[in-house]
Amino acid sequence: MATSTLGLIPNWYPPNREHYDLILSLWKWFPAFASLQWLTTWYGMGKTSLPSPFNLPGRIAWLTMESPGFLTLLYTFFRLPPQLSLSDLPWQNSVLAGLFVIHYTYRAILFPFLQPSMAPMHLSIWASAFGFQVINGLMLGSWLAGYGPTTQQDWDKLLPFGGTLQFTIGIALFYVGLAANYYHDDELREIRRRENHRQDRLVKEGKVKRADVTKHYEVPKAGLFKYMLYPHYLVEWVEWFGYWTAAGYGCVPARCFLFNEIASMLPRAVRGKGWYVEKFGEEKVGGKWAVIPGVW
Repeated sequence: MATSTLGLIPNWYPPNREHYDLILSLWKWFPAFASLQWLTTWYGMGKTSLPSPFNLPGRIAWLTMESPGFLTLLYTFFRLPPQLSLSDLPWQNSVLAGLFVIHYTYRAILFPFLQPSMAPMHLSIWASAFGFQVINGLMLGSWLAGYGPTTQQDWDKLLPFGGTLQFTIGIALFYVGLAANYYHDDELREIRRRENHRQDRLVKEGKVKRADVTKHYEVPKAGLFKYMLYPHYLVEWVEWFGYWTAAGYGCVPARCFLFNEIASMLPRAVRGKGWYVEKFGEEKVGGKWAVIPGVW
């Protein structure tokens, strides 16, 4: 196996095996860093976005912080194999790379332009998310491009619970999570769309001047919102659990992605429930869980 790699940053992007192992060993500790969010109620985007000279426009910030993940994975997936003398990776590798790109085609590219409005984002949030995406894409891309299974026999060993059956179940979970994620995202978008239509009607009737709906919020009620306030977080975790299942439970980058996402998003959901209660009152929130029924 090659001891050095060529690319945008030789031996690092894409990484050689030594640097891949080093980054992955540190990546496992990301939840410790993410847990610092429990110490503060501030989060510089979305509901808790505040005016700041370090704010970036919401749509552009989102697009540029989310896109590096799938771009890095694609770059690594196509750049690394020839340097490892690999010419024909198993079909499962390509499917998993494709699933990652499908998710981020929606999450990174379509999502910000589907939103009726997006609040400004603080530079520090953008930078941390940008770094997360690069490292995550680099680890998953490297695993799929040559540091994980490279033959069909490797896959047979990696998926001992029925092989193709486990892979199929994992992909099914991925798509269920992806569809549910889109559905609940769109319910949040519908709140802003309704408010936009309401204001359009009132403006047309000459009753009010047009107001900004960037900070317009309601307690959502459709789908799993009946039971929790952040179901779009939960179903995204289901999506990436499915991905990990398809990749095999020995796939450390996929496991890290799931655990790191939960560690990053769980504090925001719990704090977010407090925000809903403060803004709308306990009665209006109706005893809903934050994100995990029966737990939080």
